[in-house]
Amino acid sequence: MSRESAARLWVLIRHNVLLMAREPGPVLSRMILPLAFVTLLRPLYTAGQGERAGTQQAVVGTLVTFSLLALGICGSAILTERLGRTWDRLRATALHPAELLVGKAVPAFLTLLAQQFLIVGFAVCFFGLRVPHPFLLLCVLLGWSCTLLGLGTLLGVLVGSLGALSAAYDIGAMLLSSVGGALVPLASLPAWVAAVAPASPGYWAALGMRAALSGDTSTVARSCGTLLGVALVCGTVASVRLRGRGGRLVAL
Repeated sequence: MSRESAARLWVLIRHNVLLMAREPGPVLSRMILPLAFVTLLRPLYTAGQGERAGTQQAVVGTLVTFSLLALGICGSAILTERLGRTWDRLRATALHPAELLVGKAVPAFLTLLAQQFLIVGFAVCFFGLRVPHPFLLLCVLLGWSCTLLGLGTLLGVLVGSLGALSAAYDIGAMLLSSVGGALVPLASLPAWVAAVAPASPGYWAALGMRAALSGDTSTVARSCGTLLGVALVCGTVASVRLRGRGGRLVAL
């Protein structure tokens, strides 16, 4: 990476951190609401599955669902540039699509990780969640965060308004988490749901997190590989959509 490219990336990252700091409401809600949700949901699961399994189900379900709801943080980073009429200014610079995506992704990626660490840490401290294999869990969380970044970036590139973005991540989050067996175990759902569940990234995230908590390395590797594949496809499509002649940004 050249010095010029590194300098442009640093400016973009700092710019996006400032944008998020000026409107902290969405970020704070995605940090606080999951803690209340897992607190209320846990007694329901522990009553039916036992203390350990119920706690794991509550934590995994909450983490997958609310991190999917955080897709808006990723998508709005690009959409606000478009709606704020600063996109044309970016197009007039020497920025390449990959630089723009990385500059937008770093603050969102750190926010997603902070949200997930907060949920897991809260469960460890207050509900006795056991994490005997932290490295495996970290791998799944990193892979899942990459997937969320890819999905959120693609939404930010494709949708045309904040209302459309909100509808996309609200409906998509509940659909992907529910079909993926995050909120309700697949064994309790109709058979057709279990058949289509692997099509949802939420399924692989929940599967990987449960496998990490139990030390199932092979399942963790399979889940992480699938999640990174989804992230790569979404990121590539978004980058192609942004790339015009000479690798310059296009009008959106």
